[in-house]
Amino acid sequence: MSKYTKQDIIRLVEEEDVEFIRLQFVDIFGTLKNMAVTTSQLDKVLNNECLFDCGAIEGFAGAERPELYLYPDLDTFEIFPWRPQQGKVARFLCDVYTPEGVPFQGDSRRILKDVVRQAKELGYDFDIGPECEFFLFELDEDGHATTKTNEKGAYFDIGPIDMGENARREMILMLEDMGFEITSSFHADAPGQHEVDFKYDSVLESADNIVTFKLVVRTVARRHGLHATFMPKPKSHAKGSGMHFNMAMYKDGKDVFHGEDGELSDLAKSFIAGILSHAKAMSLITNPIVNSYKRLVPGYEAPVYIGWSKQNLSPLIRIPSVKRGTTKIELRSPDCAANPYLALAVVLASGLDGIKKGMKAPESIDVDLRYAREEVIEQLQVETLPASLGEAIQAFEEDPYMTEVLGKHLANKYLQSKKQEWVAYTRQVSEWEIDQYLEQV
Repeated sequence: MSKYTKQDIIRLVEEEDVEFIRLQFVDIFGTLKNMAVTTSQLDKVLNNECLFDCGAIEGFAGAERPELYLYPDLDTFEIFPWRPQQGKVARFLCDVYTPEGVPFQGDSRRILKDVVRQAKELGYDFDIGPECEFFLFELDEDGHATTKTNEKGAYFDIGPIDMGENARREMILMLEDMGFEITSSFHADAPGQHEVDFKYDSVLESADNIVTFKLVVRTVARRHGLHATFMPKPKSHAKGSGMHFNMAMYKDGKDVFHGEDGELSDLAKSFIAGILSHAKAMSLITNPIVNSYKRLVPGYEAPVYIGWSKQNLSPLIRIPSVKRGTTKIELRSPDCAANPYLALAVVLASGLDGIKKGMKAPESIDVDLRYAREEVIEQLQVETLPASLGEAIQAFEEDPYMTEVLGKHLANKYLQSKKQEWVAYTRQVSEWEIDQYLEQV
């Protein structure tokens, strides 16, 4: 059931003295875009009549028409708490449509909606609980981002060691003003690193929340003279930042991942098997940039091995402790560089593929592979995630199911851009190479 009607929006805009409305959407890489209008255009907004030129939007160029329409999701109406109290600014998250009233094939929010609809046709509902990590760094004298931090904080440290504590507190208050329920927030492992976890929600709302969360975190950081980055690995010798997905699945209100005596159900194991079978290919979506693969390396907490476990953090999937008769599945590879709509779409579609095909999951990996001897790893015959964007591109091309989930238009646009990114990266000569080889070769 919808939260707001058109009349509700009109009333809220008047009562709250809203002056500007931002119509927000994401490009195929999850970058937030918006078009601002004044409330004099509210009728036009609510009647889906706001047109924009899509030619300069990443992944939208090449559409049959150069112009597309923004259809606001009324339930995403929020007033920005950091804007003036007179002449307030509000936003809608929007779906993208063609002039013929057809959903645009390059709209990643629509792609996630399609996967959710397919799940519902099978009788399943999903809840997602994201865990998002980020770094707070100093700005230079020109206001540009650096990778510098004066703090020495580690896991769960408090002020004054945690010098980002005040900024993080304001982020939480802003998010709660916008309807978030924050379950925990704390200083993470590396100096300058933080984590915020929010309540399990439906799949689409969770993706919307991630987009909103990143906007709020960056905005508040600037108010404190800091830069918030969701770059997966901004510092070479520090732990990277991830975006774990904790997933729950229900049928007729019953937790279908939960088996007898607290064990995983057969359906849960098929869901896991589906994710594992497509893990390499979907890495291009869940870990979409060159830097993503600097995080997915041995020696840190981020997963490298394609497997699952109830015992340790080394494999791709972990089963958290069973609480109150419910079972969650935690996917630990995604990072916040990912488009959350596409990332959740390919993850859930892969799990559903496992269920539909009755796939069998491998045995649980109960050895912490981060510290295991090489012969132990070889004996387990466990595969690894792609080690680079180039390997992820190849895996994506070899798995036609990814294109089936994303649609040819978006898959081709995405793949083309990622190939260009990889080629551009391979042509660069790094400082490490200069230091290593210049005088030796």
